[in-house]
Amino acid sequence: MNFPLLWIILALPLAAVGLNLLIGDRLGKRGTAWLACGAVGLAFAFAVRAVLRLAGLPEADRTIVENAYTWMRVGDFSASVAFLLDPLSAVMCLVVTGVGFLIHVYSVGYMAHDPSFRRFFLYLNLFMFAMLTLVLADNFLMFVGWEGVGLCSYLLIGFWYERPSAAEAGKKAFVMNRIGDFGFILGMLLLFAWGGSLQYDRLFTIAPHVFVKGAAAITIATLLLFLGATGKSAQIPLYTWLPDAMEGPTPVSALIHAATMVTAGVYMVARCHPLFLLAPASLETVAVVGAATALFAATIGLAQNDIKRVLAYSTVSQLGYMFMACGVGAFTAGIFHLMTHAFFKALLFLGAGSVIHALSDEQDLRGMGGLAGKLPWTHGTMLVATLAIAGIPPLAGFFSKDEILSRAFASGHSGVWLVGLVGAALTAFYMFRLYILAFRGPSRLSHEAEHHLH
Repeated sequence: MNFPLLWIILALPLAAVGLNLLIGDRLGKRGTAWLACGAVGLAFAFAVRAVLRLAGLPEADRTIVENAYTWMRVGDFSASVAFLLDPLSAVMCLVVTGVGFLIHVYSVGYMAHDPSFRRFFLYLNLFMFAMLTLVLADNFLMFVGWEGVGLCSYLLIGFWYERPSAAEAGKKAFVMNRIGDFGFILGMLLLFAWGGSLQYDRLFTIAPHVFVKGAAAITIATLLLFLGATGKSAQIPLYTWLPDAMEGPTPVSALIHAATMVTAGVYMVARCHPLFLLAPASLETVAVVGAATALFAATIGLAQNDIKRVLAYSTVSQLGYMFMACGVGAFTAGIFHLMTHAFFKALLFLGAGSVIHALSDEQDLRGMGGLAGKLPWTHGTMLVATLAIAGIPPLAGFFSKDEILSRAFASGHSGVWLVGLVGAALTAFYMFRLYILAFRGPSRLSHEAEHHLH
């Protein structure tokens, strides 16, 4: 059965945006919630159906391509709006729609009393459309989705724009992402000038013939693409926007700044791995920047007292791990860690949101303590997520981190391996510090917080 599936996955959240704009004021909060969550839930169901269809194909031919229409044709050049599902985009599509759906459901309760409830879900659905466009694009028109998630990030970080700090954080994220995007555009133009195409399969097939391995052209092109990735995925030196992005609502932190948008750079590098393999200097740069970011952000995380900022620096550090994996040629291990991180980090952010909500917006770990008995469900989920990110077996984080460290050591990158090992130890330290300060020991709650605890 050749029933088109891929374009429907994108169309559902976009349709929810359109309906929210047209009749959202008549739907009320309940109707808006059903519309927003239902669209993403259906998108997840269609994604599962598409992935099952993909899994049924022979292993050598495990690719589904759907052409929607030709966007432009100029002489020999044509750009199509086409969608690609292969094992890489299948993982990303399931993570984006699956984790996205859970966060949408969580947001219904978290934002219930916010006067801009409808606007929040409009932005969230628009983000889902942009992220799915980025993931499922069959060519470098993924840049449309790349820019779309940047826009939605700006809108959602600055959602409470009446707060000067939130407005500033939104602008900072937007500007720093533009720096990276400038590099991305130049990299795409260079690839097009040499390869004559923006289509993945065609570009990756002809790349070994038009680019000499290690030559300046492919090295410059891939370094420019990586500059785009450092902006989107908050690597040194373009990492400072991500901790400030915690000014947005906590579900935004969970969705955009833990599970999906910030992993776009890792996805792009993995998607373009045939090009990066032709540029050994670029791969070394990816590995070194990733390892440096993983260690540097972990050391900053040790000294943070704001519960969300600890998790923000943790995200920067874990993204460094993913790039470290890609840099040593372990692209599969990098994507494996991307997937496991999406789940345990989203869980950590949602747990942190539950703590903040219960303590009437208290975010300072020094004003918490002894919450295990008062918030038993939150405590249980936070403990599981903390064990996962710390790499304690048999939880997921152990397997993905172990694979990255194993591949780094086996490839002869002993310095990168050592930095990764130290970073893993620091991760366990600052995460258990967060857990103990929030949930164990004597209560340090203020009288006001104790009174309103729920």
